[in-house]
Amino acid sequence: MDGNLRKYFGRLTGGMAATAAFALLVVAAPASADTGDEVPVGTRLAARTHPAVQLTSITYSGEVVVPSSQAKEAAWDQLTNDATRAVLAGKIPSDERSIAKFLFQRVAADVDRYLQPVGPERTVKAQVGGMCTGWWVTPDGYMVTGAHCVEMSNEELSQTFAQQALEKFNKQDAKDMINALRNFEADKEMIELVQQIYVTFNSTHLEIRGLRKSLSVLQSLPGGGVDKTAKEVPAELVSVGESYPGKDFALLKVNGQQNLPTVPLGDDADVQTGDTLYISGFPGLVTNTPWFSIESKLDPALTEGPYNAKRSTQEGVPYIQTQAPSYHGNSGGPVFSRAGKVVGMLIAGTVSENGEASENESFVLPVSIIKEKLNEKNVKPAASLTTTKYNEALDDFFQRHYKDALPKFREVQALFPGHPYVAKYITDSQQAISSGKDETPQPVWLWAAVGAGVLIVIGGGVLLLLLMRRRRKSSSPQGRSPSPSYGGPYPGVNGGGFPAQAGGGYDRQAVNGQVLHELPGLPQGWQPQSLPPANGHQPGRAAGGYEAARSHDHDSQRPGGGYDPQRPDGATQYVRPAPSPYGQQRSQAAAGQGPGDSGAPDVADLEREIAELRRQLQHRQPEA
Repeated sequence: MDGNLRKYFGRLTGGMAATAAFALLVVAAPASADTGDEVPVGTRLAARTHPAVQLTSITYSGEVVVPSSQAKEAAWDQLTNDATRAVLAGKIPSDERSIAKFLFQRVAADVDRYLQPVGPERTVKAQVGGMCTGWWVTPDGYMVTGAHCVEMSNEELSQTFAQQALEKFNKQDAKDMINALRNFEADKEMIELVQQIYVTFNSTHLEIRGLRKSLSVLQSLPGGGVDKTAKEVPAELVSVGESYPGKDFALLKVNGQQNLPTVPLGDDADVQTGDTLYISGFPGLVTNTPWFSIESKLDPALTEGPYNAKRSTQEGVPYIQTQAPSYHGNSGGPVFSRAGKVVGMLIAGTVSENGEASENESFVLPVSIIKEKLNEKNVKPAASLTTTKYNEALDDFFQRHYKDALPKFREVQALFPGHPYVAKYITDSQQAISSGKDETPQPVWLWAAVGAGVLIVIGGGVLLLLLMRRRRKSSSPQGRSPSPSYGGPYPGVNGGGFPAQAGGGYDRQAVNGQVLHELPGLPQGWQPQSLPPANGHQPGRAAGGYEAARSHDHDSQRPGGGYDPQRPDGATQYVRPAPSPYGQQRSQAAAGQGPGDSGAPDVADLEREIAELRRQLQHRQPEA
């Protein structure tokens, strides 16, 4: 193709590239879809992590044996004498109630000095325990929790059994002692004081026989969700560390599990002082409160607070101090960074003077210790396919892409039918679609098809243009050499040519003895094609460097036998008008002009100028 056609084709293909780039941008548009209102970090984090957080249970069962009590006579006689002297000295009032209160306070302060165990023994079957929080670390059933959540010391067991199993005995023993004081009516304060005496005596002398311990995880039935259908699934204790302030870590294994939801482990360096920490778990103030439904008790809570400082116990165990609130039952729960990775496990909290949990400070075992303990048992944390698909579905859900989220939630349900939350998300997605709230973008393949269609149309247009130009070129008259293009070199003798004038303009040149100035509206470098000779004969070149027109009608040397028409008197040739520059291409000799310099002239103005020039030349008088 000639130079001008190359330029035109270059501009056209440049347009194609721009259009193709636009098409690619359109195809990429779904990736930058509007995510809607910003979802709070806590909301997104709770949705992602709660499925892997479970309520754990430890249960001790056995027979609790306590002896009967008997007063030590010598000690009671001494106590009676002390009371008499106190009344005579005016230290206590002389009424019966004041004297009884003095006696019971002395006994409660040192129970074993005044009471001794005797037969018969009393036995009661009892079951005690507690609940904590654990979380799945592998899809096949490995769970992490706190050491103090899976075992209790002998002292703790005695206290727990005394509190939960001996209440009946304590009340009966206190009633018998008060009845021994004839004609004495005890008020509430006195009853509580006497009961405390037997709480201390019975818990000190109890014996637990046939003790059995069991660990379990509270899981829902397949498809049941987190509700009253949840059941306890036995768990095996794989590894246990030392309770706080030691490395308070325990590893459980629930057999027969697959595709469990899991949470990812981070690193200690993921968080630092000032960062926000998020604790997930089951606060005892909910699980131990009778007013809440079972369904709500089985839903973990999320609390948050700042990372205050890094501490170390006297044994050298690192702990993180945080102001994220925690309560009894939260123990063993995972602690997350803002990115949703586990950075530690909640172990302990500060306790007020009366034994109540305080929200002021909580203490977190760093994730490095958790990884250390997992490595000791060659347990490798892993993300389950359930979790991967569930998180993808949540991302779509929070962007209101409900049509994309729905099939993914269904896939999660198929992978793990017992998933506690997926059924609710399926329902919510269906309702959002039905109510017209879905904002799912068109699929990528559709955008790609649109882009491909645009490219096909452009390519077809270019092909059609090339075919039309080829047909036009092939249909030009045979036997006549094409006229030189405007702005290109002018052909001279023997096919030579002059280069275009400097600057591409039309310099003044002698035409038949006259000077022809640049015509307005003509392109730079335009030159007339065939002008009549100045003197009627045929020199080698006309003045001004133009080739003189031939005087005969036919030229046997001219390819194709072309001819030039003559005036009737044969004196002068007709001037063959040059074709309109509109649609013509510049020759390769003018290719030095850049595309920006080759602006096309107005077609109507150009044709008018050519017509006027031809009219003036035709009406000139032949020279003598």
